[in-house]
Amino acid sequence: MAEKEQLDTVEQAEEIKHTTESTATAEETLTPEEQLEIDNHDLKLQVEELKDKYIRLRAEFDNFRKRSIREKSDYLKTASRDTLSALLPVLDDFGRAEQNMEGGIPEGVQIVYNKMLGVLEQKGLKAMISTGEDFNADLHEAVTELPVTDEAMKGKVVDTIETGYYLNDKIIRHAKVVVGK
Repeated sequence: MAEKEQLDTVEQAEEIKHTTESTATAEETLTPEEQLEIDNHDLKLQVEELKDKYIRLRAEFDNFRKRSIREKSDYLKTASRDTLSALLPVLDDFGRAEQNMEGGIPEGVQIVYNKMLGVLEQKGLKAMISTGEDFNADLHEAVTELPVTDEAMKGKVVDTIETGYYLNDKIIRHAKVVVGK
């Protein structure tokens, strides 16, 4: 087997030598104009190859630049996610306080709550409306099921225990709900 490989290698070497010799003799018989034409053709091929490489490199760089801009934009939109997520229990507490106070919460506290809610909405926070909607496992976390008499409420959210929130159209907290059975 090794002898066959050696024979193949020797044959290849002889073929390369013969091709080189025939090319050298062919070049010696070419006129200067023919040689210039061949050289010109070779240079045109090299230019085309370099142009192609340049265009591909430029497109790759352009795609990289666009991807970087998009990633930076996404990062900036969600950079405040942790802070806003930490404030969600405070919003829940305000809502519970409002429900449990007989005369409603004092006007000053209501103003502070509305102002805080307005600032959070400006930063991209949006409450999820769940009650009465079809149950969606991507948006809701079912805490329990409740038998309902109305057939239209089966498979729908009957009550929202904890409001879900979006931050710039991305869910940062799923709504905890009761589903009609």
